[in-house]
Amino acid sequence: MSFDQEWASVRSTSTANVSMRLNQVAPEPGGGGGGNADLSVDQDKLGAIGSAAYALHGRLVKDGNHARTSTTEAATGLSGHGFLTGSAMTTVQSTWGSQLNTLLDACANISNHLDYSAASHAKEEADIAAALSASKINEYLK
Repeated sequence: MSFDQEWASVRSTSTANVSMRLNQVAPEPGGGGGGNADLSVDQDKLGAIGSAAYALHGRLVKDGNHARTSTTEAATGLSGHGFLTGSAMTTVQSTWGSQLNTLLDACANISNHLDYSAASHAKEEADIAAALSASKINEYLK
């Protein structure tokens, strides 16, 4: 059997067994999304994740370029003696630097966004509490 024949056979078999599929979880019986529909933010958890991201950022800044100097020297020495490994090491070092910067940016974004989210949530909670207090006062004034 040729590749084209085998491919046509596999394709027809796979399309014969296809039914409509949705990319989601089946709904709970009775509707309503089932159970806990409360939205909640745990300030301690947000703070812990933000602190971990900040700590990881600090460690990456310190340790991420630990081997840069020795790798650069080795790559230069090997390239100077005609070894292809030298240029490969230079490529690896360049790629590592790029990936490290991407990871540093991601850690900084996580930390900053969680700090912002925690502060924003606390402000919204205070605004809601103030609005509820004001609405209770308005009830007495009627």
